[in-house]
Amino acid sequence: MWWEILCGLVIYRIIRSCFSDDDEFSDFDTSDSDLIFSVADKLEKIYGGKAFIGLRIPDADADAGIRRDIDIVLVTKQEAMVVAVKNLSGFVTVNKEGSWACTGGKKHKAEVLPDPVEEIRRQVAVLESYLEQRGVALPEGFLGCKLILPNPKCMITHSIDVLPEVVSYDKWTQLKSETKGGLSGWFKGAFRGGKNGLQDATYQKLHFTLGTAPMWDRLEVKGGRSVLGEFIEFKGHQEDMQALRNIKRSKVSRIMIEKAMMFGLIGRSRVQLLYIPRDYRTTDASASEWREIAVRSSVDVLFQPSNSKKVRKFKLTSLVSLSLGA
Repeated sequence: MWWEILCGLVIYRIIRSCFSDDDEFSDFDTSDSDLIFSVADKLEKIYGGKAFIGLRIPDADADAGIRRDIDIVLVTKQEAMVVAVKNLSGFVTVNKEGSWACTGGKKHKAEVLPDPVEEIRRQVAVLESYLEQRGVALPEGFLGCKLILPNPKCMITHSIDVLPEVVSYDKWTQLKSETKGGLSGWFKGAFRGGKNGLQDATYQKLHFTLGTAPMWDRLEVKGGRSVLGEFIEFKGHQEDMQALRNIKRSKVSRIMIEKAMMFGLIGRSRVQLLYIPRDYRTTDASASEWREIAVRSSVDVLFQPSNSKKVRKFKLTSLVSLSLGA
């Protein structure tokens, strides 16, 4: 009798763990972050180079502590581009004040937002200033910008479509992998680097500077979804918190969550964490540097998404990895 009850409890715990992750994210929208990673992945595949995602660059001309959020910076040896990704849906027009108005979208009400083109131009200026402060001098015209509208339900007016910085959904879908080696017409305005490109030393320094710049943390959840935001802390049993005491932004750059291991008849489980110590001298990590700890599967991660003022609680077992910005 007791054996049957214990077996039933174990089976219940296993089934619950399999389905609880979906319930945890049923009310959580990751579409904006997912879209940014999708756009970055497509640009890397077509043009090569490296896409730096979720940068938060200090604005020297603004109040202290003000940072400009940059969705993507795509870097090749010949050119670089600041990319903003707007997940707009509905009909988009320009107001007399220059702001954009979106109606008939997913929010079912008119949405007004500051001119995104002006915003991305400002991002370019802030990034150039930041790079200069860190000793990276780029050739004139090397850094361009594009505003990509990849939502198929986004309809824009002609006055927006003709702007050289704007990439509509139709133009975005026309960008194919076979264009590699020859820039499509709507990208030529963004890529204006010198014929010889950057010297190796400058190119490497640009990569290092962007790789160590302030950026959003990245939480990768099961199902292939990702969330940009800020890691707050772990929550759990005192013994687990003691084991996690060294998992801090200043000491760790990336954490991988392994599968939970079951112990005992009551289904108690522990989760293996692999983490890489932060090294400010390089952005590359060696496999031999990974370290390992084990904690209870009941540990939670507190994380604030970049597009929300609310701190969310995620189960450690529902996560794949956590990357901590510098």
